[in-house]
Amino acid sequence: MSEIVVDDSLVEEEDTQKNKYLTFTLEKEFYGIEIKYVIEIIGIQPISEIPELPEYIKGIINLRGKIIPVMDIRLRFKKEAIEYNDRTCIIVIQIEDIYVGLIVDGVSEVIDIPDCEIVDPPEISKIRNKFIKGIGKVQDNVKLLLDCDKLLNHGDTDSLSNI
Repeated sequence: MSEIVVDDSLVEEEDTQKNKYLTFTLEKEFYGIEIKYVIEIIGIQPISEIPELPEYIKGIINLRGKIIPVMDIRLRFKKEAIEYNDRTCIIVIQIEDIYVGLIVDGVSEVIDIPDCEIVDPPEISKIRNKFIKGIGKVQDNVKLLLDCDKLLNHGDTDSLSNI
C-alpha cells in the first residue's frame, strides 16, 4: 500500500474502500469479504503441505518470495472437499500482521453494499454463524459477509505466525 502523507488523503482512501466487498462462491452460495482485507487474487498453484496443522490449513505457497499459509474455505466451513480446477482461486488477505491465502471455488466481482443493506445473521446456530458478520442484500440475492478476524482461531494465529 502506498504511503500517505496528508491526513485528508487517508480519509479519502478509507472512503474508497468503505462498503466494498469482493464476492466469491463456494458451491452455490455467494460470500463477500471486505476489500480492505484483500491483498490480491491469484490462481491455484502448488501447495507445500506442513505436518500437524488443522486439515483446513492446506499448507504454504511461495508468492514472490513471501511464504503464505493457505486455508481451504470449504474445509473451514465443514463442507465437502472438491478437486481444484481452473476457476479455483486463492484470495490473499491480511489479518492483523498475518498474510493468509483463502482457497475459494471462484471469484465473482467487487460490489458496493451499503450498511443499510446489511443485516445481522440469524441466531439459529452460533457455530455455523461464527464466521459470518452480516448478510448483504444485493437486488434479489444475498451475500454472506465473512468476519475475517474469526477465520483464524488463536491456535491458528500462533501456528501461522511461526511459519
